[in-house]
Amino acid sequence: QVQLVESGGGLAQPGGSVRLSCAASGTISSVNVMGWYRQAAGKERELVARIGSSGATEYADSVKSRFTISRDNAKNTVSLVMNSLKPEDTAVYFCNHINLLTMRTVWGQGIQVTVSS
Repeated sequence: QVQLVESGGGLAQPGGSVRLSCAASGTISSVNVMGWYRQAAGKERELVARIGSSGATEYADSVKSRFTISRDNAKNTVSLVMNSLKPEDTAVYFCNHINLLTMRTVWGQGIQVTVSS
């Protein structure tokens, strides 16, 4: 079983930056995808960015060139640096882990990011 613990987030001004981190613990496959999803009030959860254990990345069009996802396989952590934040980036951000051998998916508890002046 994999557990995810998120940190970071909080309040930022438009144009500002926030860093999110997620630490995975437990039985972790060497073949996995970790990523960040977000859910704004009244909207469905959507992919923000994800990164495979090989380093391949995928970003939502709305965050390309502004957000950067990275991971440390030795520490089983994934980070999301969010720059040039916009009010529409306000959401609860969820860390996600997918074991590509079993397709088992685990979610973090979610962390609030609010972009407001």
